[in-house]
Amino acid sequence: MKESLRYLSLCGLLGYGYAPESLKNALAQELDFIGVDAGSTDPGPYYLGSGKGFVKPLQVKRDLQLILPEIKRRRIPLIIGSAGGSGAAKHVDSVLEIIREIARENSMEFKTAVIYSDLSADFIRKAADGHLFSCGGAPEFDPASAGKLSNPVAQFGTGPIIEALKSGVEIIVAGRCCDTAVFASYPIWQGFPAGLALHAAKIAECGALCAIPVGANDSLLVELFHDHFTVEPPNPVRRCTPESVAAHSLYEQPDPNCFYEPEGKIDLSDCKFEALSESKVKVSGSRLIPADKETTKLEGAGLVGFRAVTIAGIRDPEAIRHLDEIESGVREAVLQSANFVSPQEYTLRFLRYGLDAVSALDGPPEVMPREVGLVIEAIAPRREQAEALIGLARSKALHQGFPGRKATAGNLAFPFSPSDFSGGEVYEFSLYHLTDIPLEFTPEIRMIK
Repeated sequence: MKESLRYLSLCGLLGYGYAPESLKNALAQELDFIGVDAGSTDPGPYYLGSGKGFVKPLQVKRDLQLILPEIKRRRIPLIIGSAGGSGAAKHVDSVLEIIREIARENSMEFKTAVIYSDLSADFIRKAADGHLFSCGGAPEFDPASAGKLSNPVAQFGTGPIIEALKSGVEIIVAGRCCDTAVFASYPIWQGFPAGLALHAAKIAECGALCAIPVGANDSLLVELFHDHFTVEPPNPVRRCTPESVAAHSLYEQPDPNCFYEPEGKIDLSDCKFEALSESKVKVSGSRLIPADKETTKLEGAGLVGFRAVTIAGIRDPEAIRHLDEIESGVREAVLQSANFVSPQEYTLRFLRYGLDAVSALDGPPEVMPREVGLVIEAIAPRREQAEALIGLARSKALHQGFPGRKATAGNLAFPFSPSDFSGGEVYEFSLYHLTDIPLEFTPEIRMIK
């Protein structure tokens, strides 16, 4: 058994980029593998539902172009998790096509494991019969919507990636998986303590976000031992401190003493964070408390309609003061004019940036802002309905009267022409639940060239 292993987290998300100097410095050391997370639900349900990636192909290609020749030369695996942004088959295949393109351009070939994590409607219906549990406050799942979900996926843990590693592959392109699985699978496979491996992976998943200055668009080196691990950014402009690494251990976690993964509870209550140098931190004391029963998170998004938006600025202090009246008048005018869609089928939303768009106030502020940016959003079952609604709302808001108005000119200043934009399909998460039904995802081995 190895005394230690070292790996590189390429960046916080595939396509976010990283400094070439970071890669050069990291490759000056011996590495056992390179990992990179490629997905998230942070951008919302649209990308899962639509099958599109929120990082563009040219961004992904840039990050892979630099690294693929290096893993070939050094004979170390590259592990990509939640490929394409959301990890459904369409997303995974988009990343495979980019790898294929790079391989053709460089006359290379790669033994690749592909792990799909897509779910069938039949499985979701089966799980809905007493085996689905709300996650993150999600409402109860409606079994009737199982067949209406777009690209539903399961978020697996380390198991499928470990199975792929046993095949001696050069690249693993995984569907939707836990961020930690990307970096913890190899160490657990090699016999390192799962608690340490998962905690190190929790920190590594975001690249150099645990460093100062923070940067998800840069790399992080991790060295794992059997009783501790160390983290250090390979970019000399960044440094890790005990405080910055401890802070990132809390990333997206409500409890500072633990976090949960499919493998169980990672107990951090006895953790110690120690500076080994100006840029390297040692972490010890993490341990895994195995789960009594394995659960898997399921994700699915359903189409709810189409979006159209308009953006405008307001400078008139009286218009700003009476935005509530303007909004109310616009809603009523649209209701009277929109005979092409029923009131129950559409929504109008007004976001007033500079006033209360991000955090609603309990009441009007004592001092009104000089300017407000107004975003109006319409969502309706069909694209043409949403576009017509936003046209009505925009024209009504432009000329809507309000108390104290002194002129008949427009209320709004539009930064763009055309002023209205089609936002495309709108999806919402309707499946965001845990299941206790065991799932297996078998790696498919392919030669990509």
